[in-house]
Order: sequence, then C-alpha cells, then structure tokens
Amino acid sequence: MERRVRSALRTQLLPLAGIFAVLVAVVGGRSVLVERQAALSEAVVDAFGRQRDISAVLSLVQDAETSKRGYLLTGAEPYLEPYRAAVAAIPDALETLKKDFAGDPAVAGKVATLEGTVAERLAEMAEVIDRYRSGGDAGDLIRGEEGKKLTDEIRALLADMQRTESAALAMRLGEAQQVAEWQRYASVVGGAAIVALGLFGFVDLRRRMRAIADAYAEIDAANAALRAEMATRQEAEAQVRQMQKMEAVGQLSGGIAHDFNNMLAVIMSALNLIQRKLVRGETDIGKFVDSATDAVNRAAALTQRLLAFSRQQPLSPRSVDANRLVSGMSELLRRALGAGVSVETVLAGGLWRTYADVSQLENAILNLAVNARDAMAEDGRLTIETANAHLDDAYARAHAEVQPGQYVMIAVTDTGSGMTPDVLARAFEPFFTTKPVGKGTGLGLSQVFGFVKQSGGHLKIYTEPGQGTTIKIYLPRYSGEKEETMPDRPAAPGAAASETILVVEDDESVRAGTVATLGELGYRVVQAADATEALHRLEANADIALVFTDIVMPGMNGRKLADEIAARFPTVKVLFTTGFTRNAVVHNGVLDHGVNFIAKPFTIEQLAHKLRDVLDG
Repeated sequence: MERRVRSALRTQLLPLAGIFAVLVAVVGGRSVLVERQAALSEAVVDAFGRQRDISAVLSLVQDAETSKRGYLLTGAEPYLEPYRAAVAAIPDALETLKKDFAGDPAVAGKVATLEGTVAERLAEMAEVIDRYRSGGDAGDLIRGEEGKKLTDEIRALLADMQRTESAALAMRLGEAQQVAEWQRYASVVGGAAIVALGLFGFVDLRRRMRAIADAYAEIDAANAALRAEMATRQEAEAQVRQMQKMEAVGQLSGGIAHDFNNMLAVIMSALNLIQRKLVRGETDIGKFVDSATDAVNRAAALTQRLLAFSRQQPLSPRSVDANRLVSGMSELLRRALGAGVSVETVLAGGLWRTYADVSQLENAILNLAVNARDAMAEDGRLTIETANAHLDDAYARAHAEVQPGQYVMIAVTDTGSGMTPDVLARAFEPFFTTKPVGKGTGLGLSQVFGFVKQSGGHLKIYTEPGQGTTIKIYLPRYSGEKEETMPDRPAAPGAAASETILVVEDDESVRAGTVATLGELGYRVVQAADATEALHRLEANADIALVFTDIVMPGMNGRKLADEIAARFPTVKVLFTTGFTRNAVVHNGVLDHGVNFIAKPFTIEQLAHKLRDVLDG
C-alpha cells in the first residue's frame, strides 16, 4: 500500500518537477541575459561619451584657430576671447581623453601623439599672434604652411580615433540586439512554462477539490452527531447557569431576610412591650424605644450597604484631601479597634486630591479596618497608607475594569491571618463571611467594592495566608478647585419664624410620619398626596417656602413637579427624598448638580440639618 502511494505521488509530481525545472532555467538564463544587456548598455553609453570627448578636442582646436584668424584679419582684441577660452580648456579635454582610453594601449598611444601635435599647434598660433602684434603682415602669417599641416595631423588623428570607437560601438550594439533576441526567446519559453504550470495546477486543484469535497462530506457526517451532542451540553450548561443564578439570588435574599427578620423581631418586641406598658400606665419605655431605634438604624445601614454593593446609592462627591481625612479618623479608628491593635498612618507628601463622597469613603476605611481587626484576633498592627499612584496601560490590560491614569491610593494593611485563594475568590460576594454567626453580615467588603466602583476607582487585594492582607483603594485624581468644608451645625435645628413646608407623599402613613416630624421641628406643614394636589396647594398658600417631595409617585413624578415649581413658583425651594435611587435626580450614581436630596429612611436630626441647609442656602 505504501509503495503504491509513493509511486502515485512520483507520477503526480514528475510533470510538475519538469515544468518547474524549465521555469527555473528560463528565469536563470534571463537573469544572465539581463546582466549582460545592462553591461552592454553601459559600454554603449561609455562609447558615446568617448566620441563626444574626441569631438570636443577637435571643436576646441577649431575654435582657437578661427578666433586667431579673426584677430589677424581685424586686429580687434575681442576676437581673441574664444582663442583664450579654447587654450584654457584644451588641457582638460586632452586629460579626459587620456582617462577614456587608459585601458586601450593602441588608442592611448594616439592620444599621446595628439597631445604633442596640439601643443605644437597652439605654440604656432601663439607665435603668429605675437608676430602680428610686433607689426608683421597678417596675410603672410595666415598663409603659413606650418599651421595647416599641424591642423591636418590633428584632424587625421581624431578621425582615426572616431573610426576605431565607431567600430567598437557598432559591435556592442549588434551584441545588445542579439541579447535582446535571446531575451525574447526566453520570455516565450518562460511564458509557455508558466502556462503549463498553471494548467497542471488547475488540473491538480480540481483533483484536490474533489478530495476536499469528499473529506467535507465525511466531516459533515461527523459534525452532525457533534452538533447534537453540543446542543445537549449547552442545554445542560444553561440549566446549570440558571441554577447558579438562582442559588446566588437565594443566598442574597436569604441573607437579607435573615438580617431583616432579626431587626424586625427587635422592633416588634419593643413595640409590643411599649404598648403593654402604656396600657398599664407605665412610662419607663426608654430602653425599648432605644432598642427599636437601634434596630431601625441597623436596617437602614444594611439597606445602604446593599445599595453600595449594587452601585445604586446616591453619592454627593466633593474634593477630598485623603491625608486630612485619614488623620481625622485616627481617634475614631483607635476607639473602634480597641487597645490591642496599634494603628499607624503613613501619609504621602504632596498627595493629590480626589473626588468622592466623604462619608462613604470614611465608611469604607472603617469597614476595612474592622475586618482587619477581626483577622488579627487579640492584637496586631494596622497601617493606613496614602500615596500618589499611576496605573499604566500594562496594569489596565491585566485588569479590564481599570482606566489607565493617575489615582490617589489608600491602603489598609494588617498583620492578620491573611486569606486563602478560595476565600480571596469570594471576598466581594454579598453575605459571604468567614466570621462566626453573629459576628458579621458579609456585606462589608461588598459595600466597599460597590462604592469604589461607583466612584470610578479600583480595588485590589494583596494577601497571603499567615502573612496578613493589604487592601488598596484607588480613586481617580481630581484636578479641579479645592472646595470649602461646611462648618458643623448644632443638633436638630428647628424652624425660623414659622416657615411653611409642603409635604408631597403618596404613601399616607409615610406622609403622616413626615408631617408629625416637621411639626415637632416647629414648621407649619401643608400636605398633598400627589403632584397635582401639590400645585393647587402652592397656588392657595403663597407663604410656602419649601416643597419636600417624594420622587417616585404615580402620574407626575417629583422631578417633573420640581420643573413645574421652578417655572411657576421660582422662589420656592425643593428637597427630594426617596428610598429608590434609579430615578430622575441620580445619574450614574451621582446626584444631579444643584439637586437637594435626602435618602429614606432619615432621622429627625438628619432632616433638621438638611432643611436648614436648603432654606438658608
């Protein structure tokens, strides 16, 4: 079998090899002929140049003689100008002839003879001119035989050299014509070889195409079964992905339900106990109120963490000096971490400013510090470092979410237990925690991750089991102007001179609670259930100073209501609130410029400060 295959291959390749050998020979021969033709062309050009140089010598001698005769006939000095020019140029022309024929001894001898004869002729001309200037007869001088004889010798020598060069030129031109004929023959043969090679290739291609078609038929038959198997596998993989999604959703909702149920249990038990005590006329309910309030605050914090993780919390970014922020947190961190953990700060000189929500950045650093404390058990060292950083193109290619550029880096380093690779892979997952039950919700790192991403930054973990962990926050450099910080205000400021506020809220219970809160702060309150009613209230009450409106409402939403107020009641200020952040006043996670906003839920102190900021601003 193998022998038959080899024989078949030789049978198929022999014609191809023969045609290819002919083509190689033709191409090689043409290359040699082209080189020879180039050499002949160069020789022809040189021959024409030598003939031109011979003619130049003769022309110069004739110019000198003609100029001399004109001078002898007229006696005018200007007639000697061509003579002088020719006498000056003849040595160079003769030197050129010497170089032209240096390789031909026979012609070189004639050039030497020519040089002597020309020298004699020029000397004779100079003597005649001198005799004429001394008073000699011009006619006698012109009729002298010596000058004519020398001129005839010069002409004869140059004519002989021209004939020799013309014969050589004719021979080279004939050879060049013959080379051109051979090139034409080679072109014909080469063209025939190319055509033959093309025909052979075409026939061979058809044979190969038939073989390929047969192979494709076999492949199609094999692929049919493979496609069926792939369809089955894709179906199975889709089911697995759906199960993974459902598992993730279940984990998230389970974690939320667990934490909220705990908080609701605290609130419900506190309210039940308060109700029973009030029925009995007892007033010692402070601890139950505090317990319920603490549960509400924990629920609000959990909601904010979920919004941070999903990158949907409304941010109010401003210019931030990270060195000043970290320095200001030092005492808070020491109290939060306890006496067993030493806190060290390493602040960079000349640190750039960044642009971020200050409270969220403080929460992020505090979360990282608390996680670090838990990883260090009883004691350890926590280091918070700031630095200017440049994330280059190479780093950005290795981290697809990073834009190359300048960043402000805040690093939190601990000397704790570090993370194993499997823990590191899940570090940012919501409700994933390695802490014991009751020690953490598993939302700390996910909240930090969401905040940093929402701020256009980057988060990187460097860790090794038993050696500790460094978490680096990169926030984009801010090049705008420095912003002034607002001075601290006293707790829960109230209304000034019976100011009137219009509350617009479609949820009756929420509206009632807000109205009661504003009344407690001393404001006169007008209420409306929707935007249409709110506009009627504004028309009927000219003393309304501020509209406190929910954003998500049926019909006209809060944003459109604010536009109507701006157009019809330009002196009335607007404060937005909502518990849902994908709305008309928050875009890309950042509040629109000039928008006043407070997120639900809020404390009475938070609302009091915000109202005064808006009314006094």
